[in-house]
Parts: sequence; C-alpha cells; structure tokens
Amino acid sequence: MNMSFSVRPATIALATLGALTTGFLAYAAYFDHKRRTDPEFRKNLKRESRRIARVTREEAEAQGANQKRRIRAVVTEAQEEGFPTNVEEKESYFMNEVGRGEVLCQNEKTHVDAALCFFKALKVYPQPGDLITIYDKTVPKKVLDIIAEMVAFDGSIPVGGFGGGQGSDAGGSTGAVDD
Repeated sequence: MNMSFSVRPATIALATLGALTTGFLAYAAYFDHKRRTDPEFRKNLKRESRRIARVTREEAEAQGANQKRRIRAVVTEAQEEGFPTNVEEKESYFMNEVGRGEVLCQNEKTHVDAALCFFKALKVYPQPGDLITIYDKTVPKKVLDIIAEMVAFDGSIPVGGFGGGQGSDAGGSTGAVDD
C-alpha cells in the first residue's frame, strides 16, 4: 500500500501566519520587558527619539529657508518681467494667471508656482483688497500663506489686513516672517 500525505496550501499559509504572529508577539513582549526594566535601554530610546526630533526640526527649518529664498527669487523675476498696463491686457493676464493658479494649487509640490500666479493676478487687479478677500475664501491656506509672503516681500500692493477672513487665522496675521 502506498500512502501519500499531502498538505493543502491553506494549511501551510495558516501555519506560516501563526508563526509570524507568534514571533511578532514574542518580540513585542521582549521589547516591552526591556523598556520597563533596563535603564540603559530607556536612555537609548530617549536619545534616539531626541535625535530624530532634532533632525526633523532641522530639515523643516532648511526647507522653510529654501522656500523663502525661492519665493523671493520668483517675486523678483516677476517684477523684472513686468506687468501689463493696458486694460484689456490686464484683464486677459488676470484671467490666465488665476486659471493657472487654480490648476497648480491642486498639487502640493507646485504651491509656490500657484501662489506666484495668484500674486501676478493680484498685481494687475484694480482693487487688491477685494481680491485678497476672495483668495481668503477659495485658496488653500498653505498657498495663501505663500501669497502673503510674496506681498510682504513686494511691498507695492496696497492691502490692509491680509489674511483676516473666514478661512484664515483671526487677527489678520499674514503668515510672513520678517528678516
């Protein structure tokens, strides 16, 4: 007689899953025990946590400085390019820039470009305060903060209380950082 013993794939998968789960739980128990009883292990965990927090903070500061430099560069470039002066050209330019800004603000990686488009539209709009109120209600906060930095850097747009509407911080904070 020939006895063949076959194991179903489901049984193998279940046994593997059980072994992995047991291993994970054993490691979790070991880690918890080490954390509770070994002072040196706790010190190392705290040290590593502080190191990660410091590195994260430094990266965020560097990214903020890079973004500020980029904002200044694009505003300066836009000022050098100039803005239309004819009423019809202004209107067309405004519509084009607002349309481009709306598309670009959908992607977080293009927020500075979107803000630049909205900033350019703001430069040619006859009543910038009214347009800022509209931006306050329609533009994402991150993009609005970048626009505020651009306006603060430019200084030639007559606005009062930038960013004080419903969609932003109360008190009219611009989000701009002085140097």
